[in-house]
Amino acid sequence: MDTFLLALDFIGTFAFAISGATIGVRHRLDLFGVLVLAFATATFGGILRDLLIGAVPPAALTTWTYLALACVAGLATFYRHALVERLRNPVQLFDAAGLALFAVSGASKALAFGLSPFAAVLLGMLSGIGGGIARDILVARTPVVLQADLYAVAALAAAAVVVAGHQWGVPEPWSLVTGAGLCFGLRYMAIRHGWRLPVARPHDAP
Repeated sequence: MDTFLLALDFIGTFAFAISGATIGVRHRLDLFGVLVLAFATATFGGILRDLLIGAVPPAALTTWTYLALACVAGLATFYRHALVERLRNPVQLFDAAGLALFAVSGASKALAFGLSPFAAVLLGMLSGIGGGIARDILVARTPVVLQADLYAVAALAAAAVVVAGHQWGVPEPWSLVTGAGLCFGLRYMAIRHGWRLPVARPHDAP
């Protein structure tokens, strides 16, 4: 089970790193800037998760694999950006994958450290959205999580599935895969069909 969770963490790290690096290339950052953005996007959610549950120092800062994955993804995106861009909405798709994987692994790790179900759901959501927030802030744009797309809601749903599965005795791999699939599906449908939450409108808006 630990190996399975670690694999989810690594895959999520790589997916988030690609989304961060793609934004860096689009903003015409240099190679170092792209690598920094890739690493920040890939690890911030995990670092936040580990700090909040007391797993210090965070795994992303003590295990070289996280840095290596982020650098590989950043270099590949920097030098082969055209290939990445051939995918439809590459940033959003890789970001959706990272969001789903970090949300479920964050909730599972929170439960393993003895947090309550409510806290585990919140921590799973924070693990998922942390990387995207860091990425958007570093390039000075409004974080996706604060906009209308189903972002934090999708992460919250994924974490809730993991916690519910734990409470009902469902084998953890099943709840992890189901939660990640639900999160990715919600994000994909939001991207493809424009699913979104209501948007605030000032009184003087038309």
